Amino acid sequence: MNNLIIGQYVPGESMVHQLDPRTKITVIFFYVIVIFFANSFFSYFILAAFAFISAMLTRIPAGYIIRGLKPVWLLIVFTFLLHLFVTKEGDVLFRIFSFYVYSGALIQGFAISLRFFLLILMTSLLTLTTTPIAITDAIEDMLGPLKKVRFPVHELALMMSISLRFIPTLMQETEKISKAQASRGVDFRTGPIKDRIKAIVPLLVPLFVSAFKRAEELAMAMEARGYKGGEGRTKFRELQLSSRDYALFISFVFVLLLFWWARA
Repeated sequence: MNNLIIGQYVPGESMVHQLDPRTKITVIFFYVIVIFFANSFFSYFILAAFAFISAMLTRIPAGYIIRGLKPVWLLIVFTFLLHLFVTKEGDVLFRIFSFYVYSGALIQGFAISLRFFLLILMTSLLTLTTTPIAITDAIEDMLGPLKKVRFPVHELALMMSISLRFIPTLMQETEKISKAQASRGVDFRTGPIKDRIKAIVPLLVPLFVSAFKRAEELAMAMEARGYKGGEGRTKFRELQLSSRDYALFISFVFVLLLFWWARA
């Protein structure tokens, strides 16, 4: 869990780090939508190449990113196997016990797993290269028109930012509590399923207590610093688009056009 990269920020001076957070959120938003329209090898190749090039431009070690994605590999493999044994399209390739594996199942399982991996990779790059404060400012600015209908934009952006920030903290707290409970004889990994579910209770109770305690401490700290919501607040750093942001938009539009041409 210490290697989990979801919600973590890695300081750096790369081109991706210096991009405006609104630019990164916009590109990732449309990337997530477009990837569901991929239906050929070349369309997936174009999207995968864009994701891998983006990861390289962050200058974050590839080993660090791969280790951070370990918790989701199990889900990706499970998705692939599920399609492999459930989908019955195409020609029969081989047989495993009483299950027949079809060519269409292999292709669909690989495509869905790759899609899932690229989604997680691109969204992880956002948090790895953008501080929670920058994400909050970007979301608040992009949802600015909703303020006219008295929608609590600032509070929503702050809530999302705090949630992202505390994901790795809660993961570390979970690992610390699980080790403490294991030293007291609680077994989380062996025995019947019923006993293992019961063993989770000593883990969840102190975790919830710790989470509520952290939330209370954060609320008291915000009140002590005079926080009273987003009304009338100013920003120390104003968001401004630069030439590299426009270059990314142009490059991404070119990728979208190439992707649309490569679709079957």
